[in-house]
Amino acid sequence: MPELLWLLLPVAAMSGWLAGRRSGAGHRGGEQRDLPEAYFQGLNYLLNEERDKALEVFTQMVEVDSETVETHLALGSLFRRRGEVDRAIRIHQNLIARPALSRQQRTYALLELGEDYMRAGLLDRAETLFEEVIDLNHHVEPALRQLLAIYQQEKEWDQAIGAALRLEKVSAQNLHPQVAHFYCEMAGEAWAAGDLSRARTLYKRALTHDPRCVRASIQAGHLARQMGHARQAVRLYRQVPTQAPEFVGEVLDGLYQALESLGQLHRYPEFLDQLLATGKAPVAVALAKVEWLRAEAGHEAAMRWLAEHLEAQPSVRGLLRLVEMSDGAPPVAEGPVEAALHRTLRALLEARAQYLCGQCGFTARTLFWQCPGCKSWGSIRPLRGVEGE
Repeated sequence: MPELLWLLLPVAAMSGWLAGRRSGAGHRGGEQRDLPEAYFQGLNYLLNEERDKALEVFTQMVEVDSETVETHLALGSLFRRRGEVDRAIRIHQNLIARPALSRQQRTYALLELGEDYMRAGLLDRAETLFEEVIDLNHHVEPALRQLLAIYQQEKEWDQAIGAALRLEKVSAQNLHPQVAHFYCEMAGEAWAAGDLSRARTLYKRALTHDPRCVRASIQAGHLARQMGHARQAVRLYRQVPTQAPEFVGEVLDGLYQALESLGQLHRYPEFLDQLLATGKAPVAVALAKVEWLRAEAGHEAAMRWLAEHLEAQPSVRGLLRLVEMSDGAPPVAEGPVEAALHRTLRALLEARAQYLCGQCGFTARTLFWQCPGCKSWGSIRPLRGVEGE
């Protein structure tokens, strides 16, 4: 592929040169035109592996008009995709410097140069160019998408929100779920800085933009509990099953503590039973039920309930807990078979991922609200099934 790219370069240059001379040949009655000396000079550089010099010669000999702009743009794009960003930048800069460009052509060249700068990590320069593209009112949607990517990379959440809302208008794409995550990011920063009131306000804005944002409910619930607002925490935690039931395990401890502070622990098993009745509750709910039964009805009753539950909904985590309970407190006095089973189940759980991105398949043992692989927001969920939740 690299060698093919360099073989195409003189062909593209010659095509552009011929196109630039086509109209002139008509005025001179079809006069024979010799190949330009620069063309042979460029070929000489190319044959001698002096590719930078060859590139300079070939790009300079392409006269920019309506027929040759695409030649420059194609070359620049090819170089960028090959990772040769410096060359792509030089080609696009050379193109922009030509006075013959139309407004739309210049805008597209600026967009391409901005993408070159992004690939090179020159985000400030790229941001300036994308803003210029938007001001020129051509290629607005791709420019906004690139700006949005920059703001996310630089964690400029206010600007990311503005860009997302503008992009939503021109693309007809629903970006409210993404905007909700940006508000959650801002809330997290405010929380870390000790501004709990601002953090609470930002979580409310997140839920206003996306009422199904489970992240906002979970984190706002934790914040409310820290601020001593147990009743509000309970309300937020109880939203989670309707937003994304697979995340219920993330709030069970917080819900227990909030209800305990309110003197309403009797509501906790009711909540668990409601979830279990759906037949879709994650295994964390069953394990929470087991611990409640142990405290209220005794060890044997909890074991019997868990064994019956596993017949209907098998899970590795549930089985491991049953093995642990069968000996009272593992690994005390367990036989060789029980010990081997316990070690195997423990190793299996420790080795597996707990979360999965539904967009790209990225797996992790900790929860990310933005996928490190594909950068999607809210696409990572707890694993379900026998080995998961």
